Amino acid sequence: MTEEGMWSDLPFNVGLVYEGERIRGKQTYVELGGPKQPAKFELVQVKDVKDIKDMDVEIIGPDIPDMKEGGNYPIGVLVEVGGKQAEKDLEAVLERRIHEFSNFIEGLMHLNQRYDIWMRISKAAVKKGFNSLKMYGTVLARLYKSEFGKILEKIQVKLYTDPDKIKPIYDNAMGIWEARDARARDLSDDEVDMFYGCTLCSSFAPSHVCTVTPGRIALCGAINWFDARAAAKIDPEGPNFAIPKGECLDELAGEYSGINEITKKKSLGEIERVTLHTILSPYNHTSCGCFEAIAFFVPEVDGVGIVDRNYKGTTVNGLPFSTMANSTGGGKQVEGFVGMAIEYMRSKKFLQADGGWNRIVWMPAGIKNRIIDAIPKDIVDKIATEEVATDLDSLKSFLKEKNHPVVKNWVEEAEEEEEEEAAPMVPAGGMQMPSMVPMMGGIQVASGGANWKIILKGAKIYADEIHIKRIQPKKKKKK
Repeated sequence: MTEEGMWSDLPFNVGLVYEGERIRGKQTYVELGGPKQPAKFELVQVKDVKDIKDMDVEIIGPDIPDMKEGGNYPIGVLVEVGGKQAEKDLEAVLERRIHEFSNFIEGLMHLNQRYDIWMRISKAAVKKGFNSLKMYGTVLARLYKSEFGKILEKIQVKLYTDPDKIKPIYDNAMGIWEARDARARDLSDDEVDMFYGCTLCSSFAPSHVCTVTPGRIALCGAINWFDARAAAKIDPEGPNFAIPKGECLDELAGEYSGINEITKKKSLGEIERVTLHTILSPYNHTSCGCFEAIAFFVPEVDGVGIVDRNYKGTTVNGLPFSTMANSTGGGKQVEGFVGMAIEYMRSKKFLQADGGWNRIVWMPAGIKNRIIDAIPKDIVDKIATEEVATDLDSLKSFLKEKNHPVVKNWVEEAEEEEEEEAAPMVPAGGMQMPSMVPMMGGIQVASGGANWKIILKGAKIYADEIHIKRIQPKKKKKK
């Protein structure tokens, strides 16, 4: 690799400067994977060195010259490594680095991981000479050797674009990932002295610091507590690092002094406090952009919905995943929204500060069926999907019919509102700020003999002044 960040035999630059490069739709020559493709993967497997052809890159299926400009194609990335120190426990650690290494390439954008990968190659890159996926595989192999040369003796890369060849490997990979994740399910946060952090997504979300505990897998779903521990050991200066727990400040919400200290340091003071197991806190865990799903508060029913990135429709709040992702990601703390891994839904601490499963009211059928064994039996039939609820009205009807636990909160709220209605109204007067009176759940306004009530739920509004004006109907001009 030259000082300019370029290998002389490759027509594009490779380096840290290209992390975070965004390739928009109009700039894209070809798209690989993404929500349009049902089966795609990236997998790292440890093999015997004698079975590996070192630095070999193989394309199984059509290459870039065979692809139509503007087209979308399936993709599977299989990296096979070998060496005396290359252990099976390192597979997940090496696998997650595909995301980082891919984004070092000028003109290539890589998102997500495992079965959710999504890549774009720009028109400018193809024009410059990026005309074969072998170049991509070559960069991966070289970067792995450069970063993990003490561990990896041999490496080969196979890139699949043939959907028929992808499917069996994808099915096998799903079983491999399930076995990895199952390891951490029986381990509790209380049983370990150390948590771990990850900043692999910092190029897309500078203030995001992912905290990985036994009860909370990384948002991307690719790094559990065991994976993060292994990564921190083999590369102490890398993107995975140890986080001393420190003092437990809030056991239910999952706030620890050690997490707060490390997060403040790694985010350069941007984020000072973090709660792990709630979405109804101003200190929600930050979200990057590679999260598998979003938990979102539905104030109209006092419940929590969940949507994954593969769900193509709109949710009961009228928004699709993409719209909520734009507001949730980027390393922000957004009360009422948080990115998460699907595996986190199996955690014993799953949103425990908000009521756990008793607060979940809606999710896509695909996800519900996938994790149905983790949902308590007394609530499983009370959680709506798009098959029975597509908007707030149908959701309310379903929850009421099934007597979902959140319904009891509606009764309490209705009683409160009845008390509010019975409360003395403010004497009639002008539409001035003194005539606005705070109430439980709303504001009462008196104006010109008319009593109005404004109810703001799940909202925080900060303003120096509020001006409310009555809009008079326009008078018709006389002919």
